[in-house]
Amino acid sequence: MTPTSGSGGMALHTKMLIGFLVGTVAGLAANFYGGDAGWLDGLVTYVADPVGQLFLRLLFMLVIPLVFSALILGVVEIGDPGSLGRIGIKTLLWILVVTTMAVMIGLFAVNLFQPGRGIDPAVAQTLLEASSDRAAEIAGAREGVSGIQILLNIVPRNPVDAAARGDLIAVMFFALMFGIAATVLRTPGTRSFVAAVQGIYDICLKLIGWVIALAPYAVAALLFSITARLGVDVLVQLARFVGTVIAALGFHFFIVIPILLWIFGRMSPLTFFRGAQPALLTAFSTSSSSATLPTTLKVTEENLGVPRRVARFVCTLGATANMNGTALFEGITVLFLAQFFGVELGMGQQILILLLCILGGVGAAGVPGGSLPVIAMILAMFGIPPEGIGLILGVDRLLDMCRTVVNIGGDMAGSVVIGRSEPADAPGVALDTELATPDSRTL
Repeated sequence: MTPTSGSGGMALHTKMLIGFLVGTVAGLAANFYGGDAGWLDGLVTYVADPVGQLFLRLLFMLVIPLVFSALILGVVEIGDPGSLGRIGIKTLLWILVVTTMAVMIGLFAVNLFQPGRGIDPAVAQTLLEASSDRAAEIAGAREGVSGIQILLNIVPRNPVDAAARGDLIAVMFFALMFGIAATVLRTPGTRSFVAAVQGIYDICLKLIGWVIALAPYAVAALLFSITARLGVDVLVQLARFVGTVIAALGFHFFIVIPILLWIFGRMSPLTFFRGAQPALLTAFSTSSSSATLPTTLKVTEENLGVPRRVARFVCTLGATANMNGTALFEGITVLFLAQFFGVELGMGQQILILLLCILGGVGAAGVPGGSLPVIAMILAMFGIPPEGIGLILGVDRLLDMCRTVVNIGGDMAGSVVIGRSEPADAPGVALDTELATPDSRTL
């Protein structure tokens, strides 16, 4: 079970909501009564901003070991397609195709609705300059870089240097190569290596749990800083962001997945939703793919008629790797904050964001707020102030519930599609438990 409450017994998301309200109300009051007063500027500069910056630095501290270990484990759990056979290949294709479609929907929705637009450009530029000097430096360094150079930079000359510079796509590529090699070399040495990587991942989860426990205070500080500068306008932008995320998730869940079910799974969408209802409700209430997994397996086998060997493989693996709802959310969040702060992103940069979000769906930690380090790093890569994360933390609980439903729905739909394509007498397929331990990675 994922941690949802702090030491005082109050649920973490409730504390975050309180922090969101306190920071917003205090910031609006300061904006209305203080205006350009010197004391307000000092309060923001010497109190609120440092608290928010500390939280962000803690997230950045964990992103490289987290993504590196999570991607290696994700590839190992998928396994060698040659040894896993047809089901392994089909599952991998399903994850890649459906996650790509989800992120494309998210990017299209942001460009269509423009939820981050509307802030005075002069104010946005002031926020950009004041809140992230490092982001401005990164943005300047990327100017004039050709599309070919961006593709070449995916392969790092020095992975350690790439990690030090926060070049997330290069680190992801290096981790993917390591994971693929670990599935091919089934030796005692590689088994020990994967066990060590699992230990790194578990430690990262624990550390993220401690960092996220500070989120209510960071939310209050970050929201106070932004609302004290912008006033009520920021709430309008936030409402548009929530609407865009829910609309994109709804389109993917109620339009795209049913079409795939109808064409490739030969199942009526109504039949699917009726049968899947218990697992979807569990996912919505718990916001945890891991906590929902027993219900998901039971529903997929009994209500949807998927063979057990297919359901157990696809749903168990999907609980760690098939994060199409999370990937969609990451893409929308990055582009929303880019619009909010006035950072213009070309089509090539948006395509690169799409690739990062696809990989980030596997590399995101399976804890509440586990995708925040990935989002923060992507923001910094494209010159977008990561402080903007404070805008979304207060409403993240609702969005987390919605995207978990999409994640679980994608797992069950994939099981139906893959199960329909398998012969009834096909042999079972299972993960090499010596190399992969999916149950130890909670979502």
